[in-house]
Parts: sequence; C-alpha cells; structure tokens
Amino acid sequence: MSNKNSRRSFVKKSTLGAMGLATASSMGMSAQSYRNILGANDRLHVAIAGLGRRLGAFYAPIAHKKSNVRLAYLCDPMQSQMAKAAEKFKEHINYKPQLEQDIFKVFEDDKVDVLINATPDHWHAPGSIMAMKAGMHVYVEKPSSCTMEENELLVEAAKKYNKVVQMGNQQRSSAHTQQAIEKIHNGAIGKAYKALAFYSNGRGVVPHQKKAPIPEGLDWNLWQGPAVHREYTSETWDYNWHWYGWNYGTAEMGNNATHELDVARWALDVHFPQLVEVEADKRHFVDDGWEMYDTMMARYTFPDNKIIEWDGKSRNAFNTYGSGRGVIVYGTEGTVFVNRGHFKLFDRKGQLVEEVRSGGQEGGVALGGGGDMSTLHVMNFFDAIRGKGTLTAPIDDANISMAMVHFANVSYRIKQNFEVDDKKGTMFNREAMQHWTKPYEESWKSKFLSL
Repeated sequence: MSNKNSRRSFVKKSTLGAMGLATASSMGMSAQSYRNILGANDRLHVAIAGLGRRLGAFYAPIAHKKSNVRLAYLCDPMQSQMAKAAEKFKEHINYKPQLEQDIFKVFEDDKVDVLINATPDHWHAPGSIMAMKAGMHVYVEKPSSCTMEENELLVEAAKKYNKVVQMGNQQRSSAHTQQAIEKIHNGAIGKAYKALAFYSNGRGVVPHQKKAPIPEGLDWNLWQGPAVHREYTSETWDYNWHWYGWNYGTAEMGNNATHELDVARWALDVHFPQLVEVEADKRHFVDDGWEMYDTMMARYTFPDNKIIEWDGKSRNAFNTYGSGRGVIVYGTEGTVFVNRGHFKLFDRKGQLVEEVRSGGQEGGVALGGGGDMSTLHVMNFFDAIRGKGTLTAPIDDANISMAMVHFANVSYRIKQNFEVDDKKGTMFNREAMQHWTKPYEESWKSKFLSL
C-alpha cells in the first residue's frame, strides 16, 4: 500500500483507536509510524483550489480547533489571488500554507486528504473527479456540475473511489431550515404540495468582451482547464465568466437557484420532475455583454402533482416576496416561509403560528462571503470523513437538485418545454438530450471523463 493510500485510509479509521493500532500492526507498521501518518489524532490536510469570492466561507471551519485540520495548500491560477488569500488566512491560522499555482502538483501530494473545490463552474466536476482519482475527499462548491453527464460522473466517481463528497449548498446545514423542513415533513402544514423558490438581485451592466492581454500572473490555459480554450478577453477571469456563455458558466440557475431549488425539493420530498416549463429572456441592459437570460420563470411538475416554481430576477431587485431570496412552501393546512435568516409558519388562514430566527450572519444576495451555515456545512463534511457524522448534502442527493438547474438551462437554450423520466432524469426531447454533455478541450477529456 502506498503512503498516500495508507495515510488516507488510516485517517478514516482513526476513530477506531486501539483497533486502528492493531490494523497498523497487522500491516507491519509500528504504532509510532501510525501516529506519524495520522498527524495530531485524526488531523486532515486540506487544499483549497479557487481563491475568489467564496474564500471567506473557509476561514472559520479551517481555523476552528474542533475541525482538527491543517491548511496545506492555497491554489489558484492567478498569483495575486494566492497572495491575497495567504494574507487573509494570517488572521485565522498561525502557520503558512504552501502557495501553488498548478493544481496538478496538489493532486500529486500524498499528504493532502481533502480538496475544497471553489474554482469556477467549469472546473467543479472535472476538478473534483481528478481529486478523487488522486485519493482525496472533496467539498465542491455549487454548482457541482455543468451538465447531466457531469452530474452522473461525479456521483459515479464518489462511489468508485469511496470518497466523501459534499456540495456547497450550505443551507442544508442551517439549524432553522432543518427545523422548518422537519415540521413540514411531520405534517405541520398538512400535505405540502407546492414550493415557490425565488431570488432577486440588482446586478448592473456587464462589459462586452474584448480581446486583451492576459492579466499578469494568470495562467490562462490552466484557468480554462477542461473548457474549450480560446483567446483571453477582458473581464472574463474574475467574475463575469458567469455571464459570458456556456463554456465556463451555468447562468443564474447554477449560480444561485441551486440553493433555493434544493430547499424546495427537500421540503416537498421529491426527486426528478416529470415536466419542465420555462420562460426566460434577457430583459435588462439588452445591449451589454451579458449573454444569457437575466430573468426566468420556471415550473417543475413532479409525481403526485407536486409543483416547484422558480422566480429568478438577476437584475431587478424588487423584493416580490419580502426578501431577496427564499422559499415559500404551501400545504393543505398552512404555509412556511424560509430563507437563510429565519422561517415563519402560518396556518391556512394566514395567521402566524411560529417564527424561528437563526441568529446567524449568512444570508442575502451579496457576492461571496461565508458565515454560520457555511462553517457548519464544512465542519459537517470534515466529521463525515472521519465517520463521526452524516453528510447533510451528499453528492448523490445534491445532484438531483442540480438536475433541476440543468433542465431549466436546457429548456431556455432550446426554447422548448419537455417531459422528463422521473426515475432516470433523461429528457424526452432530442434537442434537449443534445445538451446532456458539453464540449471540452480535447486534451483534457481523458483526465476526468474516463473513471
């Protein structure tokens, strides 16, 4: 057994104590060697890839004593991102992680147990699969995939390599949301039959792409990675890749609807829909560089005539429902409103029955960040690796919610509604199925498409 595999195996088994020592002995390793492999107790060595706006979500869980992790690497194809991240982490840890621009050197390091994958969307599934192949557990930010094919490959890889994989849909670890869902499932509003998920933001003008010199310190080829490679255009690498076509991004559905649709599906206890209906268009700043819809209404019909609706307004911040984002769940005997800060339970006549606030600091529609839910979510992931907890967002379930993102995006792209196999998730539409996968840079395919 290689040092890489033995160490990662022992981390998982470390909670077995004396049994672990016996296992080490049976493999010809001394107790001292075993302890050296484990580090301090069951310490996990973590690498973060992608040091942009989500970096703040990882300060607290990595620094928390209970996490018992060591930040081994900060990795980003932009050198300035690494320098900024290192400065930020100085406020939280008393040691220096290694800065590494090339993610493949991180994959080669036998000491790394965990990859936190906070890269741009087009790297999420491919990078996570490559990390699992290298022996790492993965926390992958939303959206965990860009296509249904990536959805399936990610789940298959987690099973094949026996790795813990959690998606960054952090509201699954929110105590007040868990309480609200439990009440719904226990019949507090009767039979839940419909959920309305929504998001409103006031995003502004997006510049048109123009050919430009590659920014100093950016490895543009590495940033593009598995996506089809092209010349650099201004405004791309930092954030606006979200809106510059489908090569890198997944539009607002992948960027934000992922969260609320996941809560809606959780509340109704449904899986794949049977019918997808979408109306979407670019409604604002119609002559700017934004290439996708910025406004979408979507409707998903599930077995037992359960319904999820999505109302997404990327560039109109009117709070239609009294909050920038959230989910309203309708039942035969009442209604629940839940967002990142609180939930309210109403009876059938609309009278408030109960309200619970989280007291946390994570919510709203501001870019990036972190907060209580993210901290709990990442720490839940660390616990699950050690066998001390159950994942709140295991990838096989999270990717069912991701399918809803993909269905809506596909419907928008082909300008058609379609039916879905509610068991397999396949779309009963030839044009839709042409988007089951996506184009990749040819030289990268073997790195992740073959498990």
